[in-house]
Amino acid sequence: MTSDDLIRARGLRKSYATATSSQQVLSGIDLDIAAGEFVVVLGRSGSGKSTLLNLLGAMDRPTEGQLTIGGQRVDRLDEAGRTLFRRRHVGFVFQAFNLIPTLTVSENLRLPLELNGLEAGADERISSYLERLGLVDKTDRYPEQLSGGEQQRVAVARALVHEPSLLVADEPTGNLDLETGREVLALLDRMTREAGKTLVMATHSPEVIGIADRVLTIRDGRIQASSS
Repeated sequence: MTSDDLIRARGLRKSYATATSSQQVLSGIDLDIAAGEFVVVLGRSGSGKSTLLNLLGAMDRPTEGQLTIGGQRVDRLDEAGRTLFRRRHVGFVFQAFNLIPTLTVSENLRLPLELNGLEAGADERISSYLERLGLVDKTDRYPEQLSGGEQQRVAVARALVHEPSLLVADEPTGNLDLETGREVLALLDRMTREAGKTLVMATHSPEVIGIADRVLTIRDGRIQASSS
């Protein structure tokens, strides 16, 4: 692992047990991702790309292998440890916007700040993000009062507002029309690069391939190709 790497995975395997058998989803992943890099993960449904993102985002634990993120062995963390790690170091953007419906736009952004003890200067930080996203006039609205594109822009801001080192995005444009999806992809690219964050994204959108630093293809639980 070099000083420029944020993520190092060695021999990552993930299996899920059923009552009668065990299904192996990842079959030994070796991967280095640099700090500030934008990496896209491609693969058919069931190839293991979402499982890989779940491991990199500390939402799940590998069955075997080592996973180091920011110098910390994440594979050694228990569930409580992974929760604390995610809260501070990872931001998530999903296909479903996952905004809390009973909170306003500003309250959705405030939540990760409060969970991380970052209340000082929270109003200024929230206002800055909403201004950059063109959502200042939506501050007091609830998610159901926003369009799909606006909700995903809020989700991007919520993922970044606590300044995590890693952003994980799983099919972030899957619920958006083509033009709105392009706008959200451009937003993700611009905001993560401006902040110097690492972005790992699983997607079927061909537009992303042209703006990512590297494209990984997963097939049958293994990385089959890597292209810049």
